[in-house]
Amino acid sequence: MTSFFDLLLSGLMSGLVIGLGALAVTLVFGVARFPNAATGDVMSLSAYAALAGAGATGSMVLGGAAALLAGILLNVALYLLVFRTLANRNPVMSLLASIGVGFMVRSLIGLVNGQQPKVFSLPLTRPMLIFDLRVQPTDLKLAAVTVATLVLVFLILNMTAIGRRMRAVAADPDLARVSGINPVRVMLALWALAGAVSAMAGLILGMKTVVTPDMGWNMLLPAFAAAVLGGIGHPLGAVVAGVLLGVVQELATPFVGFTYKIAISFVVLMLVLLLRPRGLFGRQDGAR
Repeated sequence: MTSFFDLLLSGLMSGLVIGLGALAVTLVFGVARFPNAATGDVMSLSAYAALAGAGATGSMVLGGAAALLAGILLNVALYLLVFRTLANRNPVMSLLASIGVGFMVRSLIGLVNGQQPKVFSLPLTRPMLIFDLRVQPTDLKLAAVTVATLVLVFLILNMTAIGRRMRAVAADPDLARVSGINPVRVMLALWALAGAVSAMAGLILGMKTVVTPDMGWNMLLPAFAAAVLGGIGHPLGAVVAGVLLGVVQELATPFVGFTYKIAISFVVLMLVLLLRPRGLFGRQDGAR
């Protein structure tokens, strides 16, 4: 029974990270109308920025700030240099462009930092015993930071003027434009927010595992799966689906092994979509 709850806790932590990645994907999809395949590579670059920042200053807080800055700047630059030009074209072109941009970013990371895995220098801590479960204090802190990030993002989306404008553009771009909403400002804010979310996902994933040029790319498939499972363009659905997939993956590990546990997520995805094609939170008129 203890082993089950250990896997459950591990799955919740993994699911929160997947949920962050899925949230970044669905934020862009909800407004820009294409799945950004470069999201994972923004995560990777942000993790390396955090490593550099923490190494230079000795502070993980400043390392996290470096990750946020890198994620926001990279995402906004990609929008201004690439995706803004493709905004009115076939979404497939934007998807293919994002794949190409992702490969470029990944290759640049590998060229500068090499392919060897790197780790954050975190202090050693003794596990806490909670109801006979051994829990690492670092994991609790990372979970708290992840939840705080998610709460902040949803507050921005639902309680601020720019968040309401984002949702208005996602619901009806033409009506939003006629209503006087500046689409360029909305898109800049959207890409900055998605970059910040990607940065936090990369930072937390890097602290939980190891930092490699491919780490974000490897996380992209579960993030895409969670975005689809939750209902395309539905931020809350993406997060809930991410947590669900993380838990399912970890609980399946004793049966299928570490290498194949990701396949279980896609089995769940296919089963849910067969029963509910629009995803868990998709509406009949299409999730936005």
